[in-house]
Formats: sequence, structure tokens, C-alpha cells
Amino acid sequence: MIDLKESPVDNVLTFKRGRVPLLISMPHAGLKLTPVVETALVDEALSLPDTDWHIPRLYDFAAELGASTLAAEYSRFVIDLNRPSDDKPMYAGATTGLFPSILFDGVPLFKDGQTPSAEERARYLQQIWTPYHQTLEQELQRMRDEFGYALLFDAHSIRGHIPHLFDGRLPDFNLGTFNGVSCDPELASRMEQVCAAAKDYSHVLNWRFKGGHITRHYGDPANNIHAVQLELAQSTYMDEFVPFNYRPDL
Repeated sequence: MIDLKESPVDNVLTFKRGRVPLLISMPHAGLKLTPVVETALVDEALSLPDTDWHIPRLYDFAAELGASTLAAEYSRFVIDLNRPSDDKPMYAGATTGLFPSILFDGVPLFKDGQTPSAEERARYLQQIWTPYHQTLEQELQRMRDEFGYALLFDAHSIRGHIPHLFDGRLPDFNLGTFNGVSCDPELASRMEQVCAAAKDYSHVLNWRFKGGHITRHYGDPANNIHAVQLELAQSTYMDEFVPFNYRPDL
């Protein structure tokens, strides 16, 4: 185990406040690595293959809508912002945790003997995970106080075919409301209608991706905070493999 000292991490998130009660969260958009993590990654991981690529660009219409946006700057290979701080498993079967140890394909993430130390990881929790969640919580509370309700849209994307994680190929739009717990049923129904109207795309509600920690933890319909996760198949807007090009022609 390596235990290298580093200066404090900085610029851990990008937050833009909007004018309507909608917050778009992008916890897996980050590309930055700490020196410890970058040095320790296996060659297969250096291209950051499990990133939610181009999500801020894909949602750049948010400003016109008046939505608030919150995007991670650090890669999920440093710390996964869509996992609980106690690292309790979110999904049955193959999955990744607060501090991922494998790629989505099942390949070990770190070189032998170079997993970041417990001290390093505690620092990432304090300096990267905590500010993101504090900002998220404060903005949702501000929206609810100002407008009477808040809508949280947790924006994700993933390769459509990953045998280590799921069988077959994902639908294009994968909506998650934690089996109806995280938002009002009417909102989920309206979102399904929007997806169904996009005739060239497939969709599903609460299948493989039911919503991660952010959706489950912050969605509180009884208190007028509604959360939905969208896991978008990357083939709908980009090349799924290196160099992960954005494809506006798709």
C-alpha cells in the first residue's frame, strides 16, 4: 500500500445556480485524478473508460432552462460521489463501491500493492465527496424553501453492453426512481411519456439502474423533493470506446 502525502485537492466541483426549482447533478463527469491515483492506475484505466463522458456538454441546455447544475471535477476512480459515505452496497451482484477497485469490465483498477491508503481515501471523502453533497443538499433546500418544491435530475451515461455488470444490451434511456420511492408517481409517468414519444429510442423504468445513492438519499416526495436518475446509453450520443468522441450526428 502506498501512502504518499499530497497537498489538499482543489476545484472539486462546478456549480451554477439557476432560476427554477430544477437541479441537474453530474457526479460521474469528472476527469481529474490525484497524483496518488494516477500513478497507481493500471494501463487499461488511464483512459478513464468508466467516465460519464461529455455529460456537461450534453446538458448545456440547462442554462437556457434556468436549471441549476452541479458537476464533479474528479474522476470516480478517485471517489464515487454516487455512493454512500459508509460504502454500503447499492446493487445486488457485480457493482462498484465508494472507492472503486475494478473497472466495469472486471479488470483490477490499481497496480499490485498500489491501492491508495486509508488515509488518502479519508481525505478524498472529506475534500471531494463531502463538498459535493453539501452543495447538493443546500441547493435542494434552497429551492424547496423558495418554490415549495425541488426537482433533482441525476444525469449519467454508460456503455450499452458491459457483460460483467449486466446481461444483454441496455435500453437507450434508463430511468430510475428507486422503485417509485424517490419521486411522485405522476412525475415518473410524465417522464416515461416523454421517453416514449422519442420513437427512435428505447426506454425502461427501474430496471438495472434504479437510482444510486444521490437519487435514493435526496429523493423525499413527502417533503416535496423529487429525484430521478437517467442512465443514458452512450451509443446515443458518442463513440463508446477510446477516444470517446462526442457524436452530435447520432
